[in-house]
Amino acid sequence: MNPKCSRCNLVVYPTEKVNCLDKYWHKGCFSCEVCKMTLNMKNYKGFEKRPYCNAHYPKTNFTCVADTPENLRLKQQSKMQSQVLYREDFEKNKGKGFSVVADTPELQRIKKTQDQISNIKYHEEFEKRKMGGEAPQLQPSSPSPAYQSAGSQNYHFEPTPEPTRQAAAGPPPSAGKRYRAVYDYSAADEDEVSFMDGDVIVDVQQIDEGWMYGRVERTGQQGMLPANYVEAI
Repeated sequence: MNPKCSRCNLVVYPTEKVNCLDKYWHKGCFSCEVCKMTLNMKNYKGFEKRPYCNAHYPKTNFTCVADTPENLRLKQQSKMQSQVLYREDFEKNKGKGFSVVADTPELQRIKKTQDQISNIKYHEEFEKRKMGGEAPQLQPSSPSPAYQSAGSQNYHFEPTPEPTRQAAAGPPPSAGKRYRAVYDYSAADEDEVSFMDGDVIVDVQQIDEGWMYGRVERTGQQGMLPANYVEAI
């Protein structure tokens, strides 16, 4: 069934039908509401589902509100409330620290890298103290039994480093353990050593659970290396 025109309320046939603004119009009835100028799909402007030409298109104007004492009071009250809420929220969240961040794989990788860097810095300081204090500590090594018997009663810390010093100085450099690299590793600091998969690491000394000290047989370089990158031969 053919629809009716929104202007003249007569039947609109397909040859003269204009479908616009959710209504049907005759081509001649599709005109401006003010000047009755015939419009088309290119030059019309719709307002409240009625067609208008560009000259008579209704323009929206803002209402001017008088700046009365009451309006000024409401404006000042709204401003004070916003400041109160802001300060209240600030005081509530002050001292709580950082917000909770999702433990994504990228953040896990960054955290692992930071842990490795902290371990490297720790072992770097450990090696510096070890190299700096090794010479004066090895001089009294011969009279160590007498020194230990005289001083062990007064200093509790003296017997503890003595076994570690003997364990480090016990095996000669050529008699250290041998390991084989199972991954490639690039040194991240000056006291570390780089190696490739399959390299043989000799003169290996265990520093702690995660790090070792050894020499790469292929390059002759020595330094610290991660323990989970090598396996014992």
